[in-house]
Amino acid sequence: MANKREIKKTINYLTGELLAECVSCSHFNNVNLQDVDNVMLSILEMQDDLICRVSHVQPGMPAKAFFAKLRQDMASQASEIIDQINAIG
Repeated sequence: MANKREIKKTINYLTGELLAECVSCSHFNNVNLQDVDNVMLSILEMQDDLICRVSHVQPGMPAKAFFAKLRQDMASQASEIIDQINAIG
């Protein structure tokens, strides 16, 4: 298991890449900017949620299970956002 700092760096890298994809989508395609803003807002909310969860591990839950669930949630949320980006682009 990686330490919390590495997990936070991974989360920040992932959200940065998703935001960059939104920006490039809005520049190269004729899209509704409100839709792009909504997707960007959902990316930032995902980042805040995941960082908060890393910082405050649930008491009573084994750390290995907690971080496995966190990685699973991160992957599912990222795939949902990628689908949203593809839908607006």
